[in-house]
Amino acid sequence: MKKHKKEHHEEHIDETWLIPYADLLTLLLALFIILFASSQVDEKRYSQVMQGLNSAFNGGISVFDESDSISLDDVSTNDIKNIKESEQVQNLKDLINKERQDMEAIKKELDAFINKNGLTMQLQTNVTSDMLKITIQDYALFDSGMAVVKPEAQKLALVISDMLSMYPDYKVEVAGHTDNIPINNREFDSNWDLSSRRSLNFMKYLLNSDNLDQARFRSIGYGEYQPIDTNATPEGRAKNRRVEVNIIRNTIEAKTIAP
Repeated sequence: MKKHKKEHHEEHIDETWLIPYADLLTLLLALFIILFASSQVDEKRYSQVMQGLNSAFNGGISVFDESDSISLDDVSTNDIKNIKESEQVQNLKDLINKERQDMEAIKKELDAFINKNGLTMQLQTNVTSDMLKITIQDYALFDSGMAVVKPEAQKLALVISDMLSMYPDYKVEVAGHTDNIPINNREFDSNWDLSSRRSLNFMKYLLNSDNLDQARFRSIGYGEYQPIDTNATPEGRAKNRRVEVNIIRNTIEAKTIAP
């Protein structure tokens, strides 16, 4: 009887588990790459990534297989807010530049009129971040201690009025100022009264034009309390006695962002 030699077969370990394990490592690596590449992951994007991983584990279609295009729904609230704020800032800058150009244009026309008529000692113009300021010395408009506008000053009011009609978007303040010498005559009890009446009377001549919206205008008297020079000398007091026509910019509070 032959003894049959029993062949010994090596047992092989089942390695099929390596396939899903490798897939898992690949997906985890992809997740870490995405997280590392994104400095900020908003809630919407995080949800998309998790849905993609979940689909991959379950054999579905991953979000990575979809189109790269992003719909409006994919844009975060912060993105929309930032876009709107950026547009608003740009619009504001455009408005500030337009207003600056308008003020410079009015100043240029007025300066030409002032030089042509030899009024450089009586009128000055100055553009600030808030307004175009037209300063008129009191003796060019009124007799001493009076508030009646001189006939020759009425022509100046007409010139300024015509220029203002070309720029209807701005408010206009007509302001009266005096020196600190008290006044007490039959018509005026104080410098408050004198400065207020002078600003009102000159404004009335500005409003003779039918092309001006009177709702844009106001007159105010500041008396002696906003001097631009010293009241200790006759020359300083003469500068303080004045009427100002202030063309007010609409972007006063936003001037700090102007380039």
